[in-house]
This record gives sequence, structure tokens and C-alpha cells, in this order.
Amino acid sequence: MKAPAEVQNLTERIAEEIRSQLVNGALTPGQRLSEAALSESLEISRNTLREVFRMLTKEGLLVHEPNKGVTVAVPSMASIIDIYRVRRMIECQALAQAYPMHPALAQMREAVETAKVLRDEENWSEVGTANMAFHKAIVALADSERLNEMFSHLLAELRLAFGLLRDPHFLHAPYVDMNQKILQLFENGKPKEAAEELSAYLVHSERIILAAYARRLAEAGIKAA
Repeated sequence: MKAPAEVQNLTERIAEEIRSQLVNGALTPGQRLSEAALSESLEISRNTLREVFRMLTKEGLLVHEPNKGVTVAVPSMASIIDIYRVRRMIECQALAQAYPMHPALAQMREAVETAKVLRDEENWSEVGTANMAFHKAIVALADSERLNEMFSHLLAELRLAFGLLRDPHFLHAPYVDMNQKILQLFENGKPKEAAEELSAYLVHSERIILAAYARRLAEAGIKAA
């Protein structure tokens, strides 16, 4: 029998694995999750999986409905606005105040170069994943484990918002060059200008996601609040 600490570690590890699937776009908004299939593929008991489901439901990533099971959450318009508000507070501040030679700069460069290669291959979903890595590296500039952990949860919610837009090319293509511009400004010793560019970038991205959400509601015949 596993010790309580071992069970907790397993639960957290599986929860992080499912968050990663959300960030990578493997799980999409509204998708129903099969308890039997997931417990088999993850090689865990159903009891452990149910605990993971409870954890991720509290985080707003999953939704449990009696007699219907568990589905991937569909972000509300209010949550999308809040996500971008938090992103501007965290990312822009981290970039503006960053140490110029911070190790996370290498991660930013790698994410930009990876995105360029994937763009040439027209692998737009993975371009989105590289974009996530770029922004995760920006947050790492703040040297805060708490922020890093919080942002990893936020990324999972954000990818759900991205899932509302069914055209990954339209969603991700413009940001490859925008990321490059932000990186160049930062490398040229202009962190405040880079932060201003990032702020405008996030406003642009938020508008696109909110417009996609409004279209989804319109298609479903629901009037936005």
C-alpha cells in the first residue's frame, strides 16, 4: 500500500500531465473525458484519477456534471478577460525589470527559433506550443517559483481559450514575428520598450480570442452577457 505522500505525489504528477495535454492542445474545450480510457492510458487507478479530476475541477480546467461525467472546461468571457489582465500584470512587469543576461533569455530565443521552423512546416498547433514556451520563459525572468507555478496553470486555461478559435493558423501565425520583435528589443537593451510591445501584443491577442468566443456563442444561439 502506498504511503499518503506517495499518493499525493502521484496525484500531482498526473494532474501536471493532464495540464500539459491541455497546454499542448491534446485536450480541447468541451471534450468529454473517459475515466476508463484515461486511467488505463495513464496506468493509474480510477480512485487516483478521480482525485486528479477533483483537483483540476477546482482549478477551473475541468467540469464535473452529475450523470454526465467530466469534460474539459469551456472558458467564459469573464475568465478570458481575467486571464489576459493577469498576463499583462505578470509578463510585462517581468520583462520590464528583467536582468539583461538572465538564463531564461536562451529559452526565449529557442522558443522563437522553434516557432520559425514549425511555421515553415505549417505545423500551427505546435507553433502555438512554442509560443506558450516563449511566454513561460518571459515569466521565468522574474525568478519566482510561485509565479512560474501559477503561470503554468494559467497556460492550461489559456490554451482552452485558444481552443475556441478553430483556425490555429489564423491564431498563431502573426505572433511568431511579434515574439521575434519583443526578443530583439530585449536583447538590444530596451526592456521597457519590449514590455510595451508585449502589452500591445496581449491586447491584440485578447481581442481575437474574445471575438472567437462571441462567434461561438452566436453559432450556439446564445446571447453574450
